[in-house]
Amino acid sequence: MKTTKWMWAAATATMLAAPMSALAQGELVVYCTVQEEWCRPMVAAFEKATGIKVLMTRKSSGEFYAQIKAEAANPKGDIWWGGTGDPHLQAAEEGLTDPYVSPRLSELQDWAVRQARAAQFRTVGIYAGALGYSYNEPELKKRKLPEPKCWSDLAKPIYKDEVQVANPNSSGTSYTMLATMVQIMGEDKAFDFLKAMHKNVNQYTKSGAAPARAAATGETLVGITFQHDAVVQAVNGAPVKIVSPCEGTGYEIGSMSIIKGAKNLENARKWYDWALSAEAQAIGSQAKVSYQVPSNKAAPVPAQAPKLSQIKLIPYDFVKYGSSAERKRLLSKWDAEVSTAPK
Repeated sequence: MKTTKWMWAAATATMLAAPMSALAQGELVVYCTVQEEWCRPMVAAFEKATGIKVLMTRKSSGEFYAQIKAEAANPKGDIWWGGTGDPHLQAAEEGLTDPYVSPRLSELQDWAVRQARAAQFRTVGIYAGALGYSYNEPELKKRKLPEPKCWSDLAKPIYKDEVQVANPNSSGTSYTMLATMVQIMGEDKAFDFLKAMHKNVNQYTKSGAAPARAAATGETLVGITFQHDAVVQAVNGAPVKIVSPCEGTGYEIGSMSIIKGAKNLENARKWYDWALSAEAQAIGSQAKVSYQVPSNKAAPVPAQAPKLSQIKLIPYDFVKYGSSAERKRLLSKWDAEVSTAPK
């Protein structure tokens, strides 16, 4: 009797496990770092194209980097799609992501391929975008303030409590700003600038795109973001002006990585290849939420996208500022000298 019960229990467990295993083979867990409004149509299009069920979570680059590191012993995600390249490069350096050479690599822009090679193919570039800021034009006139044209303007006392920017610990956008300032000004002068601008910051947000939305609604006068995030607001009718700072500016190579130990590895590779296609890279602009320059040469560039050739871009050192040691050092210094500085 005991043997019969044991056999029945074992058979039941097998029957229950079988469909769960089959279901797992048809799933994919995506960590998405672009806007929610872009994540959703990407997921829907992939599910329709492949029949694979996608479980998607949206967070900022810094948050997902920390989460992937914390989950390294038991990964919960399969693929990390979007967000600034610096934390992707750091994750690659730390062995948190898997190498993969997509057959679509030859279809990509040179800067996307360079990103892949720098990471020994543990990440790849999927879009590019320039850093900058936007300001609310009616609010500027209302306050009778001069138009800010340079990074240095944002540290002037006349803009006290008028600037919003993300926290570089959680936001890849803001870490790019931190690294950009160091490369433009030199480290000592960059931190002097950041401490002076700190007096004008009304909020350090978690998300890098949030300050663009705040400037659009008049919650803040100036929002420091990637320019394409401000374009989203302008296209939707917000009275904002987008600025490419006079000193020059850094830029991002938005990236994609397969998480080491992914439980749905084959499906992660299917997403990887699909997301590098021209068709997939057109989805964001079709949804009117993406105005970056896509990495696939055949993907259409939105007419409203900032023209990178017309912006004074610095020779941003992705390898140095995407390294684990440099990122940790700069963030620790920002925490110690800027975030806690008196206002």
